[in-house]
Amino acid sequence: MAARLIRITGRVQGVGFREWMVGKAQRLGIAGWVRNRRDGSVEALLAGDEPSLGQLLTACRAGPPGASVSAIEEDFAEPPDHPGFLRLPTL
Repeated sequence: MAARLIRITGRVQGVGFREWMVGKAQRLGIAGWVRNRRDGSVEALLAGDEPSLGQLLTACRAGPPGASVSAIEEDFAEPPDHPGFLRLPTL
């Protein structure tokens, strides 16, 4: 299982990005979490097979309707210690 920690910047809060990402991740069988950050970005831990991660990362570059993604930072990470994909509180 591969894992990535990503930070998405642009107009990504107030447009339903977290809920959209939860739905996409669940459909792709990706584990992890997503949360808003106080700096206006969205942060997520994604874990799954490489093809599914690639599909979700590609989808995140466009985001849900109303979003305008300017950049995605991506780092390797350790997989989460829980199953499923969670929406966490703002950090």
